[in-house]
Amino acid sequence: MPTATLSLPARLYLLAWDTTRGRVTGATHLPHLVRAGALTELAQRGLLDDRDGIATPTDPDGRTGDPVLDGLLELVEESRPRSWKTWVGLRTRVTLEAVRAQLAADGCLRVVRKRVLGLFPSVEYELDRVAVVDALRAEARQVLVGPVPVGDVPERDAALVVLAAAAELRTLSSGGERRAHRERLDALAERSGSATPALRKAVREVRAAVAVAITTTPGTPGG
Repeated sequence: MPTATLSLPARLYLLAWDTTRGRVTGATHLPHLVRAGALTELAQRGLLDDRDGIATPTDPDGRTGDPVLDGLLELVEESRPRSWKTWVGLRTRVTLEAVRAQLAADGCLRVVRKRVLGLFPSVEYELDRVAVVDALRAEARQVLVGPVPVGDVPERDAALVVLAAAAELRTLSSGGERRAHRERLDALAERSGSATPALRKAVREVRAAVAVAITTTPGTPGG
């Protein structure tokens, strides 16, 4: 499966997998990160706009054909106006579960059904395509460290790295690497929203919201 065909929230979810340990890192913050990816992709596609800090649908009939993205777009349309920061943290498990279901249907994840205490049904997911995640990580690290000029990086690839760094995903980079490449990350953030001033503002708002979620949500950053 080519990683370029995956949506931004799906790629962020897969990037959080530690393929050596066979588990997701940063699980506490993962719902915020996946939601941030969906908001960013909808903004990059021109289906969400920034209007005075509010994430605003641009077309009542606009759809992407991706169930994860369209599900979030419908949720935004049916809700009262809210800021990007609010949407990064509101009902985030809806988007996370939609991403998991989509990746399971595509064969990237395997559904494992269990019973808690032998009584209550529970669903867990295991990674079924390690090679896809390893390839995704290698691509993302090239974006982070170069040598490709920032101006030649696709907007969605730039957003992937910027959001993963804001969430402090250790599967992508260490804290030292993030500090060493801070200027490049800032440039990649601008690249993520290079199409319009409104998109640049939206990306900045979402990136900041992810960073705030990491510091305020209980749990250990990065897993």
